[in-house]
Amino acid sequence: MTGIEVVARTRVSDGHPVGQLACHPRLPLIAGLDAERGLVHIWSCEAGRLRALGSVGDGRGVHDSAWHRPRHPGVAWHPHQPLLAVAGESGVVRWTPSGPSDPEGPPFTARYRHLAFSPDGRTLWASPSSDGTDAAWERSDALDLDARVISVGTGRRWDTGVAEHPGGGLIATLMSDQGGTLGLFARIDPEDTPTTMRIQRRALVLDCDGYETPVFSPDGRHLAVRSTMYGNVLHVFAFPTLRRVLATTLGSPSPGYPHPREWLDEMRSWSGHNIAFGARPGVLWVGTPAGALVELDVEAGQAAEHELFADAPVSALSRTPAGELVVASGEGELVLVSVSADSAHAEDLGDGTARAAVDAYLEATSEVMEDGDLWAHVITTDGERTWDADDMATVTTASMTDPTWLRLQAAINTARDQDG
Repeated sequence: MTGIEVVARTRVSDGHPVGQLACHPRLPLIAGLDAERGLVHIWSCEAGRLRALGSVGDGRGVHDSAWHRPRHPGVAWHPHQPLLAVAGESGVVRWTPSGPSDPEGPPFTARYRHLAFSPDGRTLWASPSSDGTDAAWERSDALDLDARVISVGTGRRWDTGVAEHPGGGLIATLMSDQGGTLGLFARIDPEDTPTTMRIQRRALVLDCDGYETPVFSPDGRHLAVRSTMYGNVLHVFAFPTLRRVLATTLGSPSPGYPHPREWLDEMRSWSGHNIAFGARPGVLWVGTPAGALVELDVEAGQAAEHELFADAPVSALSRTPAGELVVASGEGELVLVSVSADSAHAEDLGDGTARAAVDAYLEATSEVMEDGDLWAHVITTDGERTWDADDMATVTTASMTDPTWLRLQAAINTARDQDG
């Protein structure tokens, strides 16, 4: 049985819990997001130690205007440098080991919700666009960090975050809508200036919205996506086939309590940022409200539970570039966890497994060249069924067990045919 060991622990300043963790992809640096106060804490996790380096934010919190609740500020680590970009209320703040720096004029004074560095670090992608029009939410910006210029509204809409495939040259992101969400994959051309997301036709389709940033496994053969808006849904897809290997609901799968409020409280007890792939292929770790870590073999469908926090829920979970798990508790504690079985499966992409997965995906798809509605140009799959543009234009029947987006499309097509 896999063993876990806490190798370091520390307290978050003032004991406030962090609800999201973001590890630097290559350096021993961790960012922890406190939504209630709008703060981002930074720690070093070098040599098995946790050391606080500083914080970014004014402590006033950032609130979602639509839902009237605190939300995590958008953050992005530079892929190679010890540089963290934070989307604040007054613009993009940059943190380095020497401390945070305030915005210094355009483009850094624009207000964004989501940030992501291109894999080469030359471009900072930002969403929604800062063009100031009603259509800003339908576009995104690209910030050329060397030239300090902003390409306003030049990119397609994306949200939640961007995940780089470990094989390189490909990223995954989401384009969310209340009726249905597209899981998009984009090829990255290093010759683009600024670096552009070249959206590909093969895409995932997810029901409704409320999803978090996708998570790739270290070997690039799996992709996990969490939803928190209408239930604690967890999907895992094989890559590059996009075959769904796991679909489950964390906690209670349906409102089975006497009162809906009790179900809502139970649903909210699960963190939306509670998954991380370990070094062993196919193993996903899930943090629970009971303070445990669940070791889940997604291919075999087997799970084992490991106690971690006795009286506090797991509020966030991530994985360091060294392969350790970093876990936050609802009581404001941060721990660094070593997984014994992972030592025999250290991340080694020298065999080309991850790169082969990227190549296989790109060989089976093509780039979306047309502007306009992506739904009319992508080929989508939910991991079991596949739909192309013709299917979307002609479907007129759907059952109550079909996903929301399919039922909506069938109703739209039916109304169109009746009017025609």
